[in-house]
Amino acid sequence: MTDDAAIWNRLAALLPTAEGQEVKDCWDIGEQEAGLGLLVSGILGHQVAISETVRAQISVLAETWGEREILTPRILQCRDDGTSGRLKLIEGGEGIVPEVTGEAGQDLVDLVLVPWIACTRCDQVLMRAHARESWGELSYLARHYIITTPSRATVLRLFPADSASAAFDDLQRACSHAP
Repeated sequence: MTDDAAIWNRLAALLPTAEGQEVKDCWDIGEQEAGLGLLVSGILGHQVAISETVRAQISVLAETWGEREILTPRILQCRDDGTSGRLKLIEGGEGIVPEVTGEAGQDLVDLVLVPWIACTRCDQVLMRAHARESWGELSYLARHYIITTPSRATVLRLFPADSASAAFDDLQRACSHAP
């Protein structure tokens, strides 16, 4: 079982048994997009309270499977369990960062940086780097994922386009204030 499958099964276990099994079955048959929709619908429908870290993890899975834009409004509606988690989904609330520096800065020229997930202990931020399309909107897919300093001015780590989960895992591991 891969780490992604273990995470998927852990999230599916938040739901009543039958609905959780449907989500697990979606993984097994390669229908992750449908499974994410079922997961979020089940969490909302049963008013399951989730932590900010779980909310962020669901967002990362949604990003990985191309469903983030569709599911984000619903993920943000999920009931908060009131725990003070280490990670916080900041999607849609933190604006766009104009420019960053650091070794990876040259790889980000002409890309728009969008804050996505923050560590509440060390204040590092995981961002998505998008191209601006000719019609003015941001590209659907991120070109890179980056982790920045708390000021968001310096890139600490740069990840390729297919590495949302790796960047998220790195953000979780990197916090120097972890227990």
